[in-house]
Amino acid sequence: MLSFLRRTLGRRSIRKHAEKTRLREAQHAITHIPAAGDAKSIITCRVSLLDGTDVSVDLPKKAKGEELFEQIMYHLDIVEKDYFGLRFMDSAQVPHWLDVTKSIKKQVKIGPPYCLHLRVKFYSSEPNNLHEELTRYLFVLQLKQDILSGKLECEFSTAVELAAFSLQAEMGDCDPAEHGLDLVSEFRFSPEQTEDMELAIYNTWKDCRGQMPAQAEINYLNKAKWLEMYGVDMHMVKARDGNEYSLGLTPTGVLVFEGETKIGLFFWPKITRLDFKKSKLTLVVVEDDEQGKEQEHTFVFRMDHPKACKHLWKCAVEHHAFFRLRGPVQKNSAQSGFIRMGSRFRYRLQSPLSPFNKTRAE
Repeated sequence: MLSFLRRTLGRRSIRKHAEKTRLREAQHAITHIPAAGDAKSIITCRVSLLDGTDVSVDLPKKAKGEELFEQIMYHLDIVEKDYFGLRFMDSAQVPHWLDVTKSIKKQVKIGPPYCLHLRVKFYSSEPNNLHEELTRYLFVLQLKQDILSGKLECEFSTAVELAAFSLQAEMGDCDPAEHGLDLVSEFRFSPEQTEDMELAIYNTWKDCRGQMPAQAEINYLNKAKWLEMYGVDMHMVKARDGNEYSLGLTPTGVLVFEGETKIGLFFWPKITRLDFKKSKLTLVVVEDDEQGKEQEHTFVFRMDHPKACKHLWKCAVEHHAFFRLRGPVQKNSAQSGFIRMGSRFRYRLQSPLSPFNKTRAE
């Protein structure tokens, strides 16, 4: 929140370089949120935010994930909550999303303090549908991390344009008398950042003159959404033939990659069943044959660890619920067969296409 307020104030006047350095250093301070009331038995959770700051939250010992999530949402004043989640790593270095319906202590085994990270969980396929400026700002921060980490690859020209939009949103108009080329070098935009790239970023930044920060962020998101791997949640699997593949969860369905080659896409409406048992994931897809008749195809994938398999299954269920469902699902509806395991996991959310209706994958 501090970073967002600082950026907003910067819209009225371009901040001096020395002041920016001082404020960046201040980001490392940790905000502490004490437990409400007179709770004597507490746990401490440390949440890393997208702007690089940390928040330490004290909660009752038996607190559920929802209490921590709501504390963070309230602290940041986030309205469009459903796009975000809190992620943590288990002892096997498998990432998990915090389940808001379950006890924090029963999920996060490493701690105290219990360390989590605020992240974008569902990437909007159309950023213009994001209503809140703060939501768009956090999306930009997440995408910058994705690019810098190498998770989201982009070609030279795209990386340059995105970096220029980022500078415009953060610094305002480029004033050559005040902003030299060395300023660009203080930012890290790409894992393969070179002097030539920094020069190109600087020149492109000058071309962004006149764009308000909010418009620069919209331009950033509208450019990033066309990247091939934008918003793709990748999971490594092995097929029956023993070969390794990657399954990518997207707003439209499940992508299948062999190496870096995209070899298939299972659309959410065509996926009729998703099972997991130990390290085995089973996917049933309905496709039309040459005569137009529906045919079922079963795909079986294996993962190295049962926890990784369950994590992939839960992520797929959540993506299906968020991007596919439109309203409340009745127990006897066709969707009731989507989850076939005996897991008690249920996912509740407000669909972006139906913001006032609760939806559930049963």
